[in-house]
Order: sequence, then structure tokens, then C-alpha cells
Amino acid sequence: MRVVIQRVSEASVTIGGVVRSKIGQGLLVLLGIGPDDGAEDIDWLVRKVAGLRIFNDDEGVMNRSVVEVGGEALVVSQFTLMASTKKGNRPSYIGAAGHEIAVPMYEAFCAALSAAIGRPVGTGEFGADMKVALLNDGPVTICIDSKNRI
Repeated sequence: MRVVIQRVSEASVTIGGVVRSKIGQGLLVLLGIGPDDGAEDIDWLVRKVAGLRIFNDDEGVMNRSVVEVGGEALVVSQFTLMASTKKGNRPSYIGAAGHEIAVPMYEAFCAALSAAIGRPVGTGEFGADMKVALLNDGPVTICIDSKNRI
């Protein structure tokens, strides 16, 4: 399971010209799910995301989590995060979980993150053509892979 986390001043997901979800200050989380990902990957990543100290404290030091600043979260499924570019110039997505695995994993991740931050999490729509808008704050962008915990 891979995430790209962006600290944002605001973010939204639009599907078919209609805004599906919108947040203010918080985290935009792009989530990629592999076929061998499981509940332990969700638990570990949720703890990392919710506890990541990337928001400024009173002295301007990144020392607060999204929970501590009362921030929001928007989670967007992103199968392209699982791309392999080892051969040629066209990415292979064979490393991405199929719909039957990825949808329940995505929903479980969103539910767990919502519980961890103590507020509802905005979502996209799995498999939809989504337009994601964001105002990256910093910019701060962090990549985490649950299979690379060392």
C-alpha cells in the first residue's frame, strides 16, 4: 500500500462536473493498493498518516499532526501509484489490486482514518474519472510505502 500525502490549505474532488468532496486545511491522501495488501498495512499507514507531524506549531516548526491542528482529510484512490516503470516508457499497472480487493481496502482505510482523526474523511469515487484540485501548503508532500517500513 502506498500513499502520497500532501499538506493542503484546501482540496476537492470533482466527478462529472459535481464536487464530490471538499476540505479545508488538512491532508490530501492519494492511496494506491496492491494485491498483497491487508489489514496490517491499513493499520500501520493510518497510524502514520494521522500521526505525521507536518503542521506548524506556534514557532513555525513542523511539529503537529492533522489531529492536533483539527485538520481534515480527503482520500483519493490512485491505482497509478502502484505502477512499474522498469521496462520501457509505458507504465505497467499489474502491481495494482483489482477492483474486488481494492474497493473494500479503500473503504476500510477511509473508515480507519476517519476514526483516527475523529472526523469524517472526504472521498473520491473508486474507478471514476476524478478531477482533483488542491492548494499545497508549503509545499509539503510525503510518500510512504507500507512494504518499506525500515
